Amino acid sequence: MNRTTHDRGRDRDEEGRARSARPRDGLGRPLPYGAEGVPRQPEGVVRDPGATLREAQRLFDAGMPFHAHEVFEDAWKSGPEAERDLWQGLAQLAVGLTHAARGNAAGGARLLRRGADRLAAGGAPTGGSPGTGPYGIDVGGLVSWARELAARTEGGEGDGGAGPGAVDAAAEAPRLRRDAA
Repeated sequence: MNRTTHDRGRDRDEEGRARSARPRDGLGRPLPYGAEGVPRQPEGVVRDPGATLREAQRLFDAGMPFHAHEVFEDAWKSGPEAERDLWQGLAQLAVGLTHAARGNAAGGARLLRRGADRLAAGGAPTGGSPGTGPYGIDVGGLVSWARELAARTEGGEGDGGAGPGAVDAAAEAPRLRRDAA
């Protein structure tokens, strides 16, 4: 880690790009230096769509939607342009759940709706059965889940322990595919 007076103690990689070396909790919040945090997702991992969905689902189920967002971010950066809206919409759902779990009801609801709108508006071209997008993604189910959670979050429901209205990220984990148990 390189630190200079000019960057006021910000962590930098060898090329001088900002990198936060601070540990983070399961919702991506920075912890004090030296604290034990959750291992971070490696950046720039190229996965096939099935592996992306499996890893993101694992992270959702573990109550780590911030980390699932990072998996979707890798997919939109490395995938074909035609699928960019699909992966960005899924990433917005993950960030929306992250904010809702942190107790940021307004921000969580806004991002959940933005992701749902992106998926519903054609960000996910249909695959097989109605409401199913490519790779077996349950687009219809995700859109409904996101809109319902946004409404509940804004209504102050939730008991995530992160503040008034916070939701439990693991309990609210979406099912990305219809075939996911």
